[in-house]
Amino acid sequence: MKIRKILIGIDESEFSRYAAAYAFDIAHTYSAEVGLVHIVEPIIVPTDTQDGLLGGMPFDPNINLPGTELETLQTERSAALLDQTAKEWGEGLEIAHFTQYGSTAEGIIECSKEFNADLIVLGTHRRTGIDKFFLGNVAEQVVNKSLIPVLVVPYIEAKN
Repeated sequence: MKIRKILIGIDESEFSRYAAAYAFDIAHTYSAEVGLVHIVEPIIVPTDTQDGLLGGMPFDPNINLPGTELETLQTERSAALLDQTAKEWGEGLEIAHFTQYGSTAEGIIECSKEFNADLIVLGTHRRTGIDKFFLGNVAEQVVNKSLIPVLVVPYIEAKN
């Protein structure tokens, strides 16, 4: 297998930064093109804060409709994050930027198809127990649904 295109999932965590550094090392080794993807998940905001029984329910699921101020801010923040990542590690590489909206795992899978990636690289913080049950595990979902190899890079904290 030749690695020509690597898709790297990026967010604002240290887990993601660690995986990005690892993935860029691979990209430099193979002179691979890099796709950076940041997923913006919808933010649910209460529309009626007077409903004390449900603590502010019902929620407005359409808060991230295209053209809203929140969507513009999220897009700008995503672009800045992707630019910063590319500048930090991507010198000499061809880099594409993607901002997707919706489910993180599904967005990464769809972006890998669009980019025609040979490899997906993701960071993980190794959630366990109740966190994993309630919040899910994006890396695990991508591994289970991807049709291409996925490299999951566990975050290793520096020990003093």
